[in-house]
Amino acid sequence: MNNNFPSTLQNMLYQSVEQFGTRDAIAFVDGEKINYNDFYSRVYDLQNLLISKDIHPGDRIAILSHNSPNWGIAYFAIATMGAIVVPLMPDFSTYELGTILNHAECKAVFVSKRLEEKLAKIENKLFGYAIILDDLLFSNVTPSAFAAANAHFCQPEDLLAIIYTSGTSGKSKGVMLTHKNLMRQLEMAHDIQPVQQEDVFLSILPLSHTYENSLGFLLPILAGAAINYLDKLPTPSVLLPALQTVRPTYLLTVPLIIEKIFRSTVLPQLRKTTLKRTLYAIPFMRKLMHRKAVSILYEKFGGRLVFFGIGGAKLNDRVEQFLKDGRKIPYAIGYGLTETAPLVSAAMAHSKHFQSAGFPLKGVQVRINKPKNGEGEIWVKGDIVMKGYYKDPAATAEVLVDNWFRTGDLGKFDSRGRLHIKGRLKSVILGPNGENIYPEEIETLLNSYGGVAESLVVERKGRLVAMVHINREELEKQYAAIKEEWAQKKQEFKQYMEEKLEEMCEELIHYVNERVRSFSQLYMVEVISVEFEKTATQKIKRYLYK
Repeated sequence: MNNNFPSTLQNMLYQSVEQFGTRDAIAFVDGEKINYNDFYSRVYDLQNLLISKDIHPGDRIAILSHNSPNWGIAYFAIATMGAIVVPLMPDFSTYELGTILNHAECKAVFVSKRLEEKLAKIENKLFGYAIILDDLLFSNVTPSAFAAANAHFCQPEDLLAIIYTSGTSGKSKGVMLTHKNLMRQLEMAHDIQPVQQEDVFLSILPLSHTYENSLGFLLPILAGAAINYLDKLPTPSVLLPALQTVRPTYLLTVPLIIEKIFRSTVLPQLRKTTLKRTLYAIPFMRKLMHRKAVSILYEKFGGRLVFFGIGGAKLNDRVEQFLKDGRKIPYAIGYGLTETAPLVSAAMAHSKHFQSAGFPLKGVQVRINKPKNGEGEIWVKGDIVMKGYYKDPAATAEVLVDNWFRTGDLGKFDSRGRLHIKGRLKSVILGPNGENIYPEEIETLLNSYGGVAESLVVERKGRLVAMVHINREELEKQYAAIKEEWAQKKQEFKQYMEEKLEEMCEELIHYVNERVRSFSQLYMVEVISVEFEKTATQKIKRYLYK
């Protein structure tokens, strides 16, 4: 570890302000430019507000908002006064938000006006109060004012953030990340891809996601770079003009975004005519066509990208081949998890290997546990590994073994030591943007619905399907009077019950989808007539139904 590298977020902020005070730090695209001095001043100002509201080191403060400069100001205000940040995804359901806020015992919530109504719908609120991010007013406080009283000196082992993952039925796990976890992550990331103070970021992924938070927010702040945010969702009509305005040098994305661009924009043009389709079928010509298309795409991205990060899920091989053939876009692919802050390995632009997640970061140990034909569960060890799951020692003990973190992912090393991800070890389903979807949690919701005996959630063609076994006896009791009336009309009653089952399936979809995030939405419910096959411990044999 570099002894000159800041050991806490607090030290990092002091250092950045001292070195880059008058340089632009954060802004909305076409909005007010906030330099590092102003950023620091607003952080301190907001800390005074929190102190006046009886917030102390160790208190949990949530942020529920889409990306904005004030999101970042709130994050630093909380973390650098010794309190603990609880970032919340904007698409969390109301049910999920209530569960997380209560579990974390949040003392306050920073919320944007766009999400204020969702917060207001939470039942059994235990958190203290809400602070509207859009309405924050800042006084003209100089950075030196931070030397005043109430300054708390953070330590590397202090808890910085609790990040809840995959909360779909009240069983979210809160990943505890310390100052040390995040600062070591930044040091490792900076070592493989140094960010310069002249660099410009366009942020399009949620700040509440560890990937964007660490690499698209904290890393540029460390380096004195500028970050730009969209004030609307990143639809093509919003994103493309922003790319031309900002002309970013750094852009972080997920596979779904570049895959959509390729399939909906690039590929139709490459195969628009009979001649083009004929040429595209020839490998040499396809490569040349890819090269031209990538050059056009590079210009649409602003024409000065030096780093195009892709993470959160495995990139489609056809799309990676397109980028590889094109050469112009300096894409890099990484592998990581929330529990590792997040980056574990990276395939950088200058050392890419097709469909590889690259080499482990310097200072991170990665091993394949109990490999079979070279493939096994990926275990990770190092300063980036989380402290544990908040208030869940059992779950923590299950994944942390002698300081090794069991990722639950399958992988293998090639002859050069590059890591290749093979899939999930357990039953986790990967969502379209790389989100972890835990079917057991959706099944808990399904099983809580009257008439459902047991259920199993599977993925079919990229959509979630729930297979449910209905307790028909219980269902028939609800219609006992009708059954009695139709005792002599067996066929009619059977038809009536089938119609009721169809209605129940529709109600189940509505019931579940109201309580889960957008990427965990059920597409269909399928009724099965027999019980699922189970192990000796009465666990469903999932592999039989995939």
